[in-house]
Amino acid sequence: MLAVRKARRKLRMGTICSPNPSGTKTSSEVCNADWMASLPPHLHNLPLSNLAIPGSHDSFSYWVDEKSPVGPDQTQAIKRLARISLVKKLMKKWSMTQNLTFREQLEAGIRYFDLRVSSKPGDADQEIYFIHGLFGIKVWDGLMEIDSFLTQHPQEIIFLDFNHFYAMDETHHKCLVLRIQEAFGNKLCPACSVESLTLQTLWEKNCQVLIFYHCPFYKQYPFLWPGKKIPAPWANTTSVRKLILFLETTLSERAPRGSFHVSQAILTPRVKTIARGLVGGLKNTLVHRLALISVYPLRLSRRSQ
Repeated sequence: MLAVRKARRKLRMGTICSPNPSGTKTSSEVCNADWMASLPPHLHNLPLSNLAIPGSHDSFSYWVDEKSPVGPDQTQAIKRLARISLVKKLMKKWSMTQNLTFREQLEAGIRYFDLRVSSKPGDADQEIYFIHGLFGIKVWDGLMEIDSFLTQHPQEIIFLDFNHFYAMDETHHKCLVLRIQEAFGNKLCPACSVESLTLQTLWEKNCQVLIFYHCPFYKQYPFLWPGKKIPAPWANTTSVRKLILFLETTLSERAPRGSFHVSQAILTPRVKTIARGLVGGLKNTLVHRLALISVYPLRLSRRSQ
């Protein structure tokens, strides 16, 4: 039974494909890890903005360091409370929004990544880390994990959305952009007309990575896309009903041309939500409610085409 459960988990993550004696894959045998490469030919020349592409929220937060200082994205009141060791343990339960690594998310089919980054106060070097309340892994380590996957899956395209920056001056931004260049090199896609971007054009140019940079610094580099090209309206609610209404409204009002669009199907805890579920954490307090909208992405994909 344990072996069966492990196999099912791998299937959900897209790491197992059923063998086919003919050597070809039927629609039911396509691995999630190569779902873009396996799309039917009539979608190859469709603008990427017309495809429903799965993504994750706070994509890097599968691991946070409770032994590190509290991040600069937190208030002074939280920083003072965090001097109590138990507080950081509780913060960890509310900071982690993912349970799969970058590699595992990519193998499961995720192609959009929501990224928040920060320098670490007190560090002498210019190292940049992912952050969500507590510091996560080094950005460089995450980028290398993603690049390794892309090298093995040359027809998969990803969106890296750097949308929050903390404790970063111009020197930090230059360091981060240099890291991005070093990691992906020619895989980076220069900013261009959204409507001209299709799977076919990207495949022909061997481009696999779109970097969105929500900071004026993007103007200095041709491979950084401005944040306004990928708006991500936020419902900021704990109500499933309000969330669905918000998603339907914002999707119907999205700009018809000139940008991508992110539908954030997430619930956001209030202070009282955290107080009531303090020990249980995010997973046991809010995540289970999202099962109520598990069929919603199908509706989103129809509306976005």
